[in-house]
Amino acid sequence: MNLPAKNLSARQWGHDRIPWPGYPDEWVEQTPATYLRLKRVMDIFFSVLILLFIGSWLLPLLCLLVRLESKGSPLFSQKRTGEGGRTFTCYKLRTMRVNVEADTRQATDYDERITRLGKFLRLSSLDELPQFFNVLKGDMSLVGPRPHMLFHTRKYGNLIPHYHKRHLVKPGITGLAQVKGYRGPTEKLIDMEKRVQADLYYISKRSMAFDLIILWRTFREITKALRMT
Repeated sequence: MNLPAKNLSARQWGHDRIPWPGYPDEWVEQTPATYLRLKRVMDIFFSVLILLFIGSWLLPLLCLLVRLESKGSPLFSQKRTGEGGRTFTCYKLRTMRVNVEADTRQATDYDERITRLGKFLRLSSLDELPQFFNVLKGDMSLVGPRPHMLFHTRKYGNLIPHYHKRHLVKPGITGLAQVKGYRGPTEKLIDMEKRVQADLYYISKRSMAFDLIILWRTFREITKALRMT
């Protein structure tokens, strides 16, 4: 169902009642320069901290385990859509067996391509650990809309109103959509519409306080997932 955003009720968007914002171009133009500088400092500080004290030993260990479980490089790189619609290379730990559909077929809950270790990495979000290098490079931020595959950008850009507005800011390792539970496969159009709606709401309200809240909720979700696995 491809309805204009203004015709969608809060109930259709789910339990969180996040309103659908208007056109975020002006919001980005009005974003305080101080916030952008502080956000970049926070991105670099936390990325260096995590890569130094966690990534320095955990990343090599996970790479070894991935390589022992299945053939292929332990690191997976994929072209994604970034800020301004530019294409960049996004890094992840490989969670699937090497396959030809990696760039066109989204992973599902019971995907036969996902390895046993890959399932754990996905549930714990540890497969995203290499993306802190993307943050240091400036392609991504800690908080922002998740970067989508080029295939999905082309597909949903023609189906969802204002979809490309989510590219007005840097993509993030985590975001409002993720802490609201909008993760996993997008089997229906409404699944992606909810994510885009949350992304645009974040862009309209972003601030250091909002970023820190999202980071804290992400940390809680990761620790909860680790306890459950």
